[in-house]
Amino acid sequence: MRGVSFEILNKYGKQLFDILIEVEVSCWDWQIGGGEAYVIENGTLGKDLFGTITSLTGRELIKLISENEYYLIFADLKAYKNFESELKIETYEDFLESDCQFVLLLVDSSFVTIYSKSKSTIQSLYNQAVATKYKKVEYITDDNDERTTLIAF
Repeated sequence: MRGVSFEILNKYGKQLFDILIEVEVSCWDWQIGGGEAYVIENGTLGKDLFGTITSLTGRELIKLISENEYYLIFADLKAYKNFESELKIETYEDFLESDCQFVLLLVDSSFVTIYSKSKSTIQSLYNQAVATKYKKVEYITDDNDERTTLIAF
């Protein structure tokens, strides 16, 4: 098992928080890659959720994704034990050889792909996705992984 993939509803909400509820977010430092997400202000798209932020502690990430509703278009989040070991992760092989522990990619507001070095985290995320009734929940394996890069866009 490499990870899990599923589809979420294309709507305003706190989807990153909902997805990451089963993950020990605060244990890691997070790299924020290229993405597009907006805070909902007065019922419409407002400021950029991440703005110019390129890294956050786990606690900072939890605070950011739990406080306000937002609209996700693209997201690229990577978790590391510490930022000093941060390398550019572009392929699954890069991920395996790095200190990166967790990758969450969201594309086109709905398609979520998650890679984790922890099999128990993958299983928890899979079970949560099924319980939440996300669509097309699947484990990502060596045989079915079609991604060529671990970058949202």
